[in-house]
Amino acid sequence: MSVFSSVEQGLPIEVFALNRAFQEDKNLNKANLGVGAYRTNEGKPWVLPVVRKTEIKVASDENLNHEYLPVLGIEAFTKAATALLLGENSPAVKENRAFGIQTLSGTGALRIGAVFLNGILKRDVFYYSNPTWENHHKVFMDAGFKSANTYRYWDANKRNFDLEGMLEDLNNAPAGAVIILHVCAHNPTGMDPTQEQWKRIAEVMERKKLFAFFDSAYQGFASGDPDHDAWAVRYFVERGFELFCAQSFAKNFGLYCERVGNLTIVQKNFQTKDAVVSQFTWLIRGMYSNPPAFGSRIVSTVLNDASLRKEWMDCIKTMSSRILKMRQALRKRLEELKTPGSWEHITKQIGMFSYTGLNEKQVRILIDDFHIYLLKTGRINMCGVNESNVNYIAEAINAAIRRSDA
Repeated sequence: MSVFSSVEQGLPIEVFALNRAFQEDKNLNKANLGVGAYRTNEGKPWVLPVVRKTEIKVASDENLNHEYLPVLGIEAFTKAATALLLGENSPAVKENRAFGIQTLSGTGALRIGAVFLNGILKRDVFYYSNPTWENHHKVFMDAGFKSANTYRYWDANKRNFDLEGMLEDLNNAPAGAVIILHVCAHNPTGMDPTQEQWKRIAEVMERKKLFAFFDSAYQGFASGDPDHDAWAVRYFVERGFELFCAQSFAKNFGLYCERVGNLTIVQKNFQTKDAVVSQFTWLIRGMYSNPPAFGSRIVSTVLNDASLRKEWMDCIKTMSSRILKMRQALRKRLEELKTPGSWEHITKQIGMFSYTGLNEKQVRILIDDFHIYLLKTGRINMCGVNESNVNYIAEAINAAIRRSDA
């Protein structure tokens, strides 16, 4: 008998299973609204021109080598990433109270942050929004947390953000609980709090002594303006919060496979920095020893060069503008078809994803009958919508809803 005979078959990961089914589908009208990556109006992956230019520059630099990086990563990268999040003139940065650690994309930042909170600070209670990115639960539980909880976020009836429900749940959370917050372009709903609503959230968290762990997967990609997208984190820092923020450069640089991330850490004073750095150094040493270089060199080069940075800003505006245009087009066509229900939430939402409000039966019809692939929750990736398929997608949604209601 094999030593592996007792291993049970794991469940498939939905988004990857959908992507495989899409690739195997021979239907000419098929559409992939499941995969969490940007697509052009032609439905193709896009290497940002500034990234292509920079990776050639990096690869051609004879002064670079393949020696190990420091355990906490390339300093030029972590400083640039932290400044992008907190602002170039952030007092926390200037006072040496904030610093970054290079990680294996945003997921890696979440994981090492969670391991630190559980193993070093002995936190074992965390909260995440209902709904959220499905990996939040697994990352924190695998890091050692014992108590997973949700706070209300999405009002399915109103198809809107449920502020009062969230505040009530945060009010009931125990002191010291870790609260995962989406910086912008909430995944999966696409519905973000307003600045006034963020202030109310901060008031409750401050009074209840809750620890904010922000997840920033879409800075700049959401609105086209990195400063606007980072407002919530900067406000919390301004109020005096100590916090973590996991940053990913998969979406806003298109570096999905390079796993470029940063964990920004903000403290009340700089005296605790050396001890915190030492503990993270040992945690990472025992996990993966040190991070990869190529992707972080690309991001660092772009963010630290004024001309390249401007090109990058133009790229993220291109992506965010196309998504906004498709939101407007999809809503317009659904309303022209007099599709049952209200569709204004599609244009109220922001970023890559839209929580359509479609139920599992309707999703099944879309997949089986129309070859449109999306998650069973009804979440769609707006990047999969383009000028060539938007009418087909709208007509399919209209038909699926009417069939399921019949």
